[in-house]
Amino acid sequence: MNEHAAHTYKQQQVNTATPAKMVFMLFEKTLSRLQEAQKAIERNDIQGRCNANCSAQELIAHLANTLDMEQGGEIAANLERLYTHCMIRLMDVDRKNDPNAAAEVIKLLTPLRDSWAELSEKSEGELRQAVMTAQQDRPALPNEATQSSASAKDEAEKPAPAKSGLSISA
Repeated sequence: MNEHAAHTYKQQQVNTATPAKMVFMLFEKTLSRLQEAQKAIERNDIQGRCNANCSAQELIAHLANTLDMEQGGEIAANLERLYTHCMIRLMDVDRKNDPNAAAEVIKLLTPLRDSWAELSEKSEGELRQAVMTAQQDRPALPNEATQSSASAKDEAEKPAPAKSGLSISA
């Protein structure tokens, strides 16, 4: 396969990927770059190590920047801490020429990559159903129950808004 065809194929994969598949591909690329950095250290290829490690750091930074802290709650906060730790450890790859730092990050990110791989194989309908089930099964916090009943009461007392002619559908 020539280089142009390979590039076109990769581009098509990205353009047609679901969000879960995109995250999986980011993790896959990150792990690949970290393995390249390790191999470059073995070969004493400083430029190769630097290029691969910098690429891995950029990918992790992208993963961190796309976290939705409002909707993600505790999970997003934990991922942000994990990504920060990974970024700090990857500084040691370049600063100390340390393949163990890359190995540690690979060990931390591999289970996440595997989980996203599993998620990316599910259909969109299955994912929606799983999210709805998880939301229904989650017990309401005492604070939420009070707020939701109070806001429902407030909503019932408000006059109906005037129709604007706009229609928003999901």
